Amino acid sequence: MNGVLEGFLVIGFVVAVGYVLGRTGALGGSAMQVLSRTAFFVGSPALLFGTLARTDVGSVFSTALLVTGVTSTLACALYLPFGLMRRRAAGELTVGSMASGYVNAGNLGIPIATYVLHGVADVAPVLLFQLAVLTPVFTSVLDVLSERAGGGSPNWLRAFSAPLRNPLALASAAGIACSATGFLPPEAVMDPIDLLGDLAVPAMLLAFGISLHASTLPGRDRDLRPSLITVVALKNLVHPLLAWGLATAVGADEHALLAAVVCAALPTAQNVFGYAVRFDQGVQLARDAALMTTIVSLPMLFGVVALVG
Repeated sequence: MNGVLEGFLVIGFVVAVGYVLGRTGALGGSAMQVLSRTAFFVGSPALLFGTLARTDVGSVFSTALLVTGVTSTLACALYLPFGLMRRRAAGELTVGSMASGYVNAGNLGIPIATYVLHGVADVAPVLLFQLAVLTPVFTSVLDVLSERAGGGSPNWLRAFSAPLRNPLALASAAGIACSATGFLPPEAVMDPIDLLGDLAVPAMLLAFGISLHASTLPGRDRDLRPSLITVVALKNLVHPLLAWGLATAVGADEHALLAAVVCAALPTAQNVFGYAVRFDQGVQLARDAALMTTIVSLPMLFGVVALVG
């Protein structure tokens, strides 16, 4: 239980610092955008490359990866019929889908795994799938939508080449290539990469905290409320249930079952908000979803540990 509390306290503290910075205006009026873009173009690619390059890709291609891949994809996909039925904008539809299945496996999942699951290895399949699959796919879609919103004409070549221009996709591919070949750049190269990677999480959390200043409370926007409720239901309830059902169906042992459900019960990652700001698509839904799913996930995680553990 201590790991659950510790993870939330760490996130809460940094977000609170961001809120104070936003309230005082200490970093200027463009702080949120600058921090988000720094995380997207510098911190996150460095973090992705360093993490994946050091990950034993072979060891995480297991039942846990299957459960993560299938349930995360389903949770994301289940939002689409709802968004299409309500005729939501394409950017908001993409962000809502991502928020429904992209979990906070890094800065919240790691401490929880350390204290609740007794090791971070159980988070590796989640991180691998999100970094190598969900992140490149969703950010490439947002890139195309952002280009069209800016007045650009539809360009199929640009659409299909979006991953080649996406720093997150490129960093993920390079990291996986290093892991698969066993090649790791020397320390003189990796040390500055790791240093830049350390920017990613705090920059996104600070930007998130700044965004809370002078913003409406989650759910106050009546037009957006149904979308937010749907994301919270999918992320906090449906996703853990899917993980429990699939892990049980494939015969996962007690620890693997607990790990699968705990990881699925994690809230929407702040990365989703960072990507929404970067591409100026569905920003309010991303902010509200990250905040509400984090609040709801605290009792949910305690319940999962009590029932499944």
